[in-house]
Amino acid sequence: MDELKKMSNTFQNIVLENREKLNITGIVDVLSFDDQIIIIETELGLLTIKGEDLKINKLSIDTSDFMVDGKINSLTYSSSDSSISKNKNILSKIFK
Repeated sequence: MDELKKMSNTFQNIVLENREKLNITGIVDVLSFDDQIIIIETELGLLTIKGEDLKINKLSIDTSDFMVDGKINSLTYSSSDSSISKNKNILSKIFK
């Protein structure tokens, strides 16, 4: 219920132009990136961007703006809580 209240106060735009330019607002942090996959934390959860020749052209945490160029193949949201618990499980197995 608290998560639903939080999401109702959150504003995020995603604009994809011709599968080549991606503009996103509501960015909190960039967790991982290379030329094929970018994982960002947004106010609405984790967003995974998959594609080819991906390049981050703009990143402003202050204004929460983010821009990517390249061939965009998919955008996938996941809950940030579930990803954190998965990372903890992986780390606990490694350091057992």
